[in-house]
Formats: sequence, C-alpha cells, structure tokens
Amino acid sequence: MGCATCPSQHGLPGLYEDPLSFLKATRDATIDTMNTANQRPDVAALMAKMGAQARAASAAMAKASAAKKNRALTVLAQLLRSETEALQPENARDLERAVAAGLATPMVDRLRLDAKTLETCAQGCEQLAAMPDVIGEISGLTQRPSGIRVGQMRVPLGVFGMIYESRPNVTIEAASLAIKSGNACILRGGSEAIDSNQALAALVQKALVAADLPAHAVQLVPVTDRAAVGELIAMPAFVDVIIPRGGKGLIERISASAKVPVIKHLDGNCHTFVDDSADLAMAVRLADNAKTQKYSPCNATESLLVTAAMAPRFLPEIAAVYAAKGVEMRGCDKTQTILAQTPAVQVVPATEADWAAEYLAPIISIKVVADIDEAIAHINTYSSHHTDAIVTDNHSHAQRFLREVDSASVMVNASTRFADGFEYGLGAEIGISTDKFHARGPVGVLGLTSLKYVVLGQGEVRT
Repeated sequence: MGCATCPSQHGLPGLYEDPLSFLKATRDATIDTMNTANQRPDVAALMAKMGAQARAASAAMAKASAAKKNRALTVLAQLLRSETEALQPENARDLERAVAAGLATPMVDRLRLDAKTLETCAQGCEQLAAMPDVIGEISGLTQRPSGIRVGQMRVPLGVFGMIYESRPNVTIEAASLAIKSGNACILRGGSEAIDSNQALAALVQKALVAADLPAHAVQLVPVTDRAAVGELIAMPAFVDVIIPRGGKGLIERISASAKVPVIKHLDGNCHTFVDDSADLAMAVRLADNAKTQKYSPCNATESLLVTAAMAPRFLPEIAAVYAAKGVEMRGCDKTQTILAQTPAVQVVPATEADWAAEYLAPIISIKVVADIDEAIAHINTYSSHHTDAIVTDNHSHAQRFLREVDSASVMVNASTRFADGFEYGLGAEIGISTDKFHARGPVGVLGLTSLKYVVLGQGEVRT
C-alpha cells in the first residue's frame, strides 16, 4: 500500500508493518522522555512539543497537492476496512471499562466501533476524496477603476485543536477533514475511548505517510491527564481554533477558558413541529424516526409540538409508537387530556425545564400549540438553535418556518436526524456549530477554511 522509502523518509520505522503497535510505542517513548521527578509526564512540555510539530506540519499541509490529500484519504478508507478486525480488541477494552464504570447503555453505544460504524467512516473519507479541492480557489474577482483586480482566496485555518468525548469515530472525522482542508490538528479524545482512539490515530498516520504527507499533521494527545486540555486551549502560538465536541458542561468550560477562538454548540434541543396540514402517516413516521432512531445524538428530536387542530388525530398514534418503544412522554396539560383515554399510554406532566431540555435518552416533551405562530415563538425561545423541523403540506407555512426559525439547520418534512455532515454530503463533520459567525450547522471542509483577499495588478500605483 505504501512505498519502501516512506518509513525511513518520515522517521517512522516499522509503521507499515504494525500501525497499532507503532502508535503505542511512540506514545510510551514520548511519555518516558518527559517524566518529571515524581514519574508523571510533563504535560506542558508534551503539549508544547505537539503544538510545534503541528505548526510545522500545517505549513506542509497548506501547500499539499489535491492528489496527495486525496491519496491519504483513500488509503485511510482502505485501512479502516482492512483493519476492522484488528481494531476490535482495542475497542473491546474501552467498552469493558465503560460497562464496569456503570455508563448508561446509550453512552456505551457511542464507544462502539463495529463494522457498520467503520464502514461509514471509510465512506466519509472516500466522499471527501471525491470532492473538489477548495484550497486556493479565488472567488469574486472584480476589476477596479484603478486597474487592479480584487478577489478572495480560500485557505486553511492552520492548526485546530479538537476536544471530544465518547465516540471514537470522531477521530476519523476530524482527521479526514483536517487532511482535505489542508490543516493540521491536535486531537484530545475522552479517556473512555483512549485505546480505540490510539488505534485509529495510528491508521491515520500510516495513511499520511503513504501519501508523502507529514505524520504530525494529525496528532492524538497520548495522555488522559486533564491538564493537557488546559494547555491545548491556551496555545495561540500553535493553535488557531479550538473545536469542543461533547456535553454542555465540557463546552462551557472550554469556551470560558480558551485563549484561542472556539467553534461550538452547547446542546441539541431539537424540535419537530406537526402543522395543521401535515400528512398524518408522514408526521408519525418522522416524529418516530427523529426521536427513536438513536437517542444519544445531538440531532435527535427532544421536543414535539403539534397544533391543537391536529393533536386529537396525531397524538394517540405517535404516543402508541413511543409507548411501545419505552419512550417517556412529558406533556403539557392539553397533551395529558388528549392522551388520558389512550390505552397503555402514560404521560408525565411537563415542567418549564422540559421545554429547554436535551435528554439524550428515551424521553420527549410534547406541547400542543395554537398555530404556527406559537410554534415558531416557542422554538425560538427554548431551542438551542441546532436543528428544528416542520411537517406540513402548506407551502406558505413551510417558507415561514424556514425564514423565521433561528437555527443552524431548519427542515421541512424531514427527520432532524439528517442534521449531519455525512448526510449533508460534506464527507464528514467536525461538529455542529450553533454560532452565527464563520461556521454554522455541520462544520465540514469549508468550515475549516478562511478567506484572504488577493490583489492582482500590472504595476498600478495609487494616486
């Protein structure tokens, strides 16, 4: 898969023979050489070294050809498939620790690297490789009266730091997007996925070397000490942007303490609104999928709104579906009244806190609203501005919803579970941004780039 010169050329002996043991060996060597007197790694020195390596690698990545970047992504996709079996023991250790620690089943599921998950990652790499390379593109070039031509060129951000919990597949998503966008990255995954992340990072470095790109373009922090996070978010000389991905508490802490810009979303309180004119069967199907297809992602619907005119027909049907799947329903007074006579359905009274809650669990809040005006007002008040959807056959209402709901993704007649970089055709996503500046919604390649002005002249001088 690679060439014979790559290992020695990049200073990575034995990388091709066993990528998993390579990463562990280099991790152990790094920690051994940075031990302090009390035998703990010098985290500050470790992170400074990684930062310097990332900054140096970013210069090579910024000028890398599209062919090299695409080669790295293609090789990575091949490795994810060929090493699926070899990755299982690494992943099993993380799963065993998670179960022993008493993590909830949805949280344990986030750690799982089964063949389907790895195949999705591989397809994401291939999708990215097939996309046009936007780095170096010049847009909006216009001729000025002075004779100069002014435009904007798309360039990489440089180095991004990624701090994430659970899901080891984020390692591949972040790495593949860094490669395609010509950036370098430093990844700090959660301690609960350390073995899986180490194994995946080894495959990424092998793919980089195979494409004659610097292995240090993607680095995984090899220690679980939380001090590493504090160092990573406070290195403006080496890191250009931080992207936290995890629970609201983590993201709030990172945002408050970071000394570099942060791309973030705090939580995913997503809504599905069933309008008067909605097709009943479609509404039930979408509300079911948006909530129950998977409970743990940030794009799962947490709050269901339905108009008073539609509620008597819709609520008994969706409530029966939720009850059969073990979903706890927390409803407003009108919801409780409508469902009081529905067999085998129990509704817990909703509190004010429920309207803003991100459950990440088989729980949903349900509210009956008068009309689309109340629905939009409710969403804009309680939503986390992540993803919100309307089910309707009324074109005017659909257009109003799209225009007036202030969220990063707004949908018509589709499940909120589609709010995802892979589903949007971005190849992968580094996360979802609910910020309004630079990047919003699923952050793919474009979200990891910036624009700089370029001026083309033929000797013009300003008078």
